[in-house]
Amino acid sequence: MREMRINFKNLLFGLIVGLCLGLWFGVNIGKGRSVIANPFAQQNFTDKVKSKVGQSVERIGKEIKGQ
Repeated sequence: MREMRINFKNLLFGLIVGLCLGLWFGVNIGKGRSVIANPFAQQNFTDKVKSKVGQSVERIGKEIKGQ
């Protein structure tokens, strides 16, 4: 009985740690940042503009090549 309780605690601890790390990495991936970056850090305006312009240039280049 004691072994089952210890295994359950280990499983619960692993799930909580895995959930926290998964959220951390998932938020960073969703925002297009490095996986280990701080997901709570605010991206400044110039970085936002640079990333959007870069994405637009890439998309326009792909469309021009496709025609």
